[in-house]
Amino acid sequence: MKRSFAIDDKGILPDRMIAALAADGAILTESQFAADQIQPASLDLRLGEIAYRVRASFLPGRTTVGERIDELKLHEISLTDGAVLETGCVYIVPLLESLALPDEISAAANPKSSTGRLDVFTRVIADETRGFDRIEAGYHGPLYAEISPRTFPVLVREGSRLSQIRFRHGQALLDAGSLRELHARERLVDTDDADVSEGVAVGVDLSGLGPGGLVGYRAKRHTGLIDVERRAGYAVLDFWEPMQARPDRSLILDPNEFYILASKEAVQVPPDYAAEMVPFDPLVGEFRVHYAGFFDPGFGYAGAGGKGARAVLEVRSREVPFILEHGQIVGRLVYEKMLARPEKLYGQGIGSNYQAQSLKLSKHFKT
Repeated sequence: MKRSFAIDDKGILPDRMIAALAADGAILTESQFAADQIQPASLDLRLGEIAYRVRASFLPGRTTVGERIDELKLHEISLTDGAVLETGCVYIVPLLESLALPDEISAAANPKSSTGRLDVFTRVIADETRGFDRIEAGYHGPLYAEISPRTFPVLVREGSRLSQIRFRHGQALLDAGSLRELHARERLVDTDDADVSEGVAVGVDLSGLGPGGLVGYRAKRHTGLIDVERRAGYAVLDFWEPMQARPDRSLILDPNEFYILASKEAVQVPPDYAAEMVPFDPLVGEFRVHYAGFFDPGFGYAGAGGKGARAVLEVRSREVPFILEHGQIVGRLVYEKMLARPEKLYGQGIGSNYQAQSLKLSKHFKT
């Protein structure tokens, strides 16, 4: 790409640089980008025309993803007219986008917010890689989505967007000192005693956020399917069980159940930074939080229509029941510098669904 930044600059590429990557042939696509496909600090990835149901999840290691699909596929499904992906199955879908990255540009992927809130486990795979959702600098080759619906069967089609990808030059993660300085200037979280030592600590709110002391939702089993392209098309109670606050402000997570909760803190991401939710510590509890971890510049930011926004937490308990307490730390929000400020921030006329959110289900449900 025609570099518009210094060789020693480090950070996440904003929207216009992502567009420049595509114009220079570093991002290849089988069809023209959709108007809103480039986000402030990421690019939405689109499913291709065929899904392969495979026997098991895998990493390609020293082979290509295509070779592993040939070994493990059970059958092929056309997505041209839409198809249902069933719970408990693993699918691999070639994406419409592929990469020919410059040697100094790497990438990382994550599920989109709406994907995570449906409990659709989604990861991006590249050829000859040893990890999910991480693309090495200089990678040339195709991209694939691994998709495994956990709770609801979903209807997807060619062009559906379940994942997003960020591009970065170097490593620009803020260390503890830089993060404290940023918090002092911008007040990243609305608490006076914020823990920002290894990222902004995020706790769970079990005090009751909504009418009737609502603290969250537990997904129902054996529901109908959800069309991932259909907005505000489904009744909440057909798919979710609302949960009210308990007097002791605790919640017992049942094994293998899926919950939507909200953070105790309202957070914001200033325009010159991007953020990502990472697990707090796998040793402190038998649960996983937040499958969709990207927070764009402007999320919760007052100048972009927010006044701090809660982080919606997608929570799944593992092997044993586990008690969550109000305020318990469940994740940390880490911040990285942008290479430049995006032309449009999250919440500024780009179809942002979750600006100024509190406790909110995915865009598919009627409010």
